Amino acid sequence: MTDQAALQSVLDRAAAGGRITKEEALDLYRHAPLHALGQAADAVRRRRYAGTEHIATYIIERNINYTNVCVTACKFCAFYAAPKDEKKGWSRDLEDILRRCAETVELGGTQIMFQGGHHPDYGVEYYEEHFAAIKKAFPQLVIHSLGASEVEHMARISGVTAEEAIARIHAAGLDSFAGAGAELLPERPRTAIAPLKESGERWLEIMEIAHRLGVESTSTMLMGTGETNAERIEHIAMIRDTQDRTGGFRAFIPYTYQPENNKLKGRTQATIFEYLRMIAIARLFLDNIAHIQGSWLTVGKEAGQLSLHYGADDLGSIMLEENVVSSAGAKHRSNRQEIIDLIRKAGRTPAQRATTYEHLLVHGDPANDPADDRVVSHISSTAIEGGTAHPELKLISTN
Repeated sequence: MTDQAALQSVLDRAAAGGRITKEEALDLYRHAPLHALGQAADAVRRRRYAGTEHIATYIIERNINYTNVCVTACKFCAFYAAPKDEKKGWSRDLEDILRRCAETVELGGTQIMFQGGHHPDYGVEYYEEHFAAIKKAFPQLVIHSLGASEVEHMARISGVTAEEAIARIHAAGLDSFAGAGAELLPERPRTAIAPLKESGERWLEIMEIAHRLGVESTSTMLMGTGETNAERIEHIAMIRDTQDRTGGFRAFIPYTYQPENNKLKGRTQATIFEYLRMIAIARLFLDNIAHIQGSWLTVGKEAGQLSLHYGADDLGSIMLEENVVSSAGAKHRSNRQEIIDLIRKAGRTPAQRATTYEHLLVHGDPANDPADDRVVSHISSTAIEGGTAHPELKLISTN
């Protein structure tokens, strides 16, 4: 289907709330005019959030990378160290992790992303100990962390089922799963970039188990590693099928591959236009997922701002620390006031949100904006000295 009248008919149906097929989504992604695509996606967003459609959200969080030692050796990753690489590999001790949690609370953060490598010694017991310690010291912090790949790994290390692993770490303090490890779910591109990880089908199966146990999650997609347009649409179709059964995905978050310092160097990245088209298609196609998040960290603040006109209702996080994506070249930084300004200049009212998307603070009047500019995204904050994480946290203002 390349006839423009036929494409517009599909857009009109989707904008009115009708479900579109995988084949229709691919045709729209390939051929629909960008402006028309954005208009239809924004219409869906406005209808879903009628009454609060003027609001776009952000969250303040910290991504604590607990280790870079990993056995999966994904080709797109510039962060990991092989288990035998004692010079490059490191792990944080619990005291350091708790200190970073304390700083997060001090700076107004509400969420911890606890992510790292698939360490060969870290089974379920490791995560139980750490999550319980974090929850005991900082019960106000939401632990939105890990993903299906970490579950598969820790269950194998401890010799338990994925279901038991999820139940145990949830009881210890895990609140919800991130979409970590999804990358690309279809077999060909997944095998090309992450041959040692579980299959896409298994990733979804573990998420389905988690949802059944009451542990909700987000879903993600890594764009620009050499996948085809059809494989991108197949990825979101696999997510939609699972969501039809479970209803446990809170959000969908596409982000773009960063090409530095990894074994896929030289691959073509997804363009900003491809990214914006995917944001719009996600809003139109994923009719069963409430939130679509723009990823300013990988595509830049301006493109992130534009995503709010292509169906996104959330601009993601002011990340107090991040080391994984930035290791591969993401260098975008922002403070809270800048994110508020980006949202406001997009014609929307900014609101700080909770992990579960409730509005914690709506910034209706610019005169009442937060005066504290210490809350900034801090990219590649970790200095590694002698194989251990340096304890200093340096906040970088971009004012």
